[in-house]
Amino acid sequence: MTEKAAIQIRDEDQVATAITELLPGESVKIRGVRKEYEIQVMELIPTGHKIALRDIAHNEEILKYGEVIGAATTAIPAGHHVHMHNCFGLKARRFSGPSKPGESQDA
Repeated sequence: MTEKAAIQIRDEDQVATAITELLPGESVKIRGVRKEYEIQVMELIPTGHKIALRDIAHNEEILKYGEVIGAATTAIPAGHHVHMHNCFGLKARRFSGPSKPGESQDA
C-alpha cells in the first residue's frame, strides 16, 4: 500500500502538495518543514494537487513556497482540494491581467 503523504514547502504555507492521490476519509501525513503531522482528507485530491492545511477564508491570499500563489474565491475548509475551482491564481498574473479576484484588466 502506498503511503498517503503531502509536502509542505514552508512553515507559513496553507497548502501542501499531494504525492499520491488522496481519497476522502483518509489520513494524510504532512511532511516538509516541521515535525510530521496528519490531517483528514475531506475530498478527492489528485496527485500533484494542493490540499488545504487549515481553513482558508474567502478572498484570503494563499501561500505556497512562502509566496502568494493565489486568493480563495470561496471559503476552503482544511482537508479540501485547492485548485482553480476555488482559487484565483496570481503567480501567472504578476505582470499582466487582473491582480485580484473580480478586478478588471481595464481598472
